[in-house]
Amino acid sequence: MQVFKFGGASIKDAAAIKNMTNILTHYKGQKLVVVVSAMGKTTNKLEAILKNFLQSDDRYKDLIESLYIEHKLIADALFQHPQAITDNIAELFDDLKSTLLNIEKDDINKLYDQIISYGERLSSTIISQHLLNSSLPTVRLNAFDVIKTDDTYREGVVNWSTSQELIVQKVEEYHKSADIILTQGFIGSNSSGNITTLGREGSDFTAAIYAYCLNAKSVTIWKDVPGILNADPKKIPGATLYHELSYQEAAEMTYYGASVIHPKTIKPLANKSIPLNVRSFTNPEAKGTVIHDCDIAHIEPCIIMKENQCLITFRVTDFTFISEGNISKIFAALSSHHIKINMMQNSAISFSICVNDDDYKLTPFIKSLKSDFDILYNNKLSLITIKNYQEGLIGSLKGERKVYLEQRTRKNYQMVLGM
Repeated sequence: MQVFKFGGASIKDAAAIKNMTNILTHYKGQKLVVVVSAMGKTTNKLEAILKNFLQSDDRYKDLIESLYIEHKLIADALFQHPQAITDNIAELFDDLKSTLLNIEKDDINKLYDQIISYGERLSSTIISQHLLNSSLPTVRLNAFDVIKTDDTYREGVVNWSTSQELIVQKVEEYHKSADIILTQGFIGSNSSGNITTLGREGSDFTAAIYAYCLNAKSVTIWKDVPGILNADPKKIPGATLYHELSYQEAAEMTYYGASVIHPKTIKPLANKSIPLNVRSFTNPEAKGTVIHDCDIAHIEPCIIMKENQCLITFRVTDFTFISEGNISKIFAALSSHHIKINMMQNSAISFSICVNDDDYKLTPFIKSLKSDFDILYNNKLSLITIKNYQEGLIGSLKGERKVYLEQRTRKNYQMVLGM
């Protein structure tokens, strides 16, 4: 059994979905689990809908209508008789509106997961029916029925034993009637049946969960790039392709922010030595990159750029030194608000962290520590990490931009810059 994952760019419109179908046709007769993300930029648009709704801005209604039309137009282009599927789409949008109006606003993270999950639910509804119409035996499996998490909204922690039992049971049952099981990425549910999500861009992790639970032969992530490159080709001309990477090297890249793979993806696959392929959906014949057990004598430097960063500096209010007790308070608050540190550094009287600039998380986080520290912060910054760095690269990437923080180890170099 193989597990495939198709991200938003690979299913962004009717032409892309037809291309996905052509790829799957080459595997006709094989047992597959296919994980799909939301279409195109749907997740961003659902976030905008939620933000407007929470601000009592009636523009959220227009945004919902616009997103509905987008999905309806895709269905119209895919199906000769689209009425049944467009009825399903309309029903999901009615559910979306009802969820917004009836859920308690005091738990924003819970509301976030309920609303954002509609992207994957919409895409899986449309695509599963299109695959069936294309003579590919397909059955849709709702991820929230089998991937079980704790009650941590927006960053659900997987209950592996329960999830494995449910996944194995359902996949064995569904594969009796269909070769392709289509499921949603990114989403699960807690013990109460409420939808949870696995972290932004978490569909890769979903594919890894299925592969781990099913002892799959491999996982393939289909992307709009030829594989894993040593830099973003849109920002660094001449970026080179890694033909293979070790699990450890790939895990470190994702930790530092390489966006081609979700950070949680590698561990479950490495634990069972399941290879992870990253391949191009525009050139499906190419081999791309394979991540597996291997030793590479020399590896090209990897340049990772993260935008929209926030640098937060904590100083003790009575001018004493930063101590382990002070730092433990900060880490406890970070854990409580589910905030990941991208870079940190301390001096005698201050402790600084660089994190993703996320209002939903940072505002209550900073508020919780105001009584203990003087807090300074800068946002709209960039974080550049160079793995296996070379000195000549640092100056060329820095340019004339202001450096707020920098740090180097034996192999890695990081700097926080003004955008």
